[in-house]
Amino acid sequence: MIDGMQAVHCVRAVQTALAMVPGISWCDVSMGRVEVEHDGRAVEPLLREAIGVAGFAVRTVHAERAVRRLPIIGDS
Repeated sequence: MIDGMQAVHCVRAVQTALAMVPGISWCDVSMGRVEVEHDGRAVEPLLREAIGVAGFAVRTVHAERAVRRLPIIGDS
């Protein structure tokens, strides 16, 4: 979960921040939720830091290790 995302500019800010994380091959950002596919280099602390730089706090992370997808879900 990502707290505080309430408008479209929030989505863009998180997308921009995640673009700087090495290893991300795909990401989907919506209000309070991010889903990321990566090559193994985009570990949780890096994702949390990038989202924090965008001004938001990650509350919950669910890792699906088989496909290296990290859905990060939050309140809208």
